[in-house]
Amino acid sequence: MVPLCPEVLGGLPAPREPAEIVGGVVRCRNGTSVDAAFRTGAAAALEKVQAADAELVILQSRSPSCGVGMIYDGSFSGNLTAGDGIFAALLKQNGIPVIDVADLK
Repeated sequence: MVPLCPEVLGGLPAPREPAEIVGGVVRCRNGTSVDAAFRTGAAAALEKVQAADAELVILQSRSPSCGVGMIYDGSFSGNLTAGDGIFAALLKQNGIPVIDVADLK
């Protein structure tokens, strides 16, 4: 098991302001773009996953980084839309299986 947080790897603090994907860009509620940090973190996390030769990655539900299949819709209202977070999409593009933590049995 390799625990990691792409957002922290991208230089963001924890805790941090909520962020959602708005028009393809990850933004905080006040409109500030944190897209570069999310993408940098996703790339760094992918390297760690690949170095560990991971067979499966378990991701946090609905996150703009880790959401699998459903993410917040960018309105900051709690509404969901179909889609993947930045890191989840990158993992899928690289053929690495992902699962939402809520789907664990």
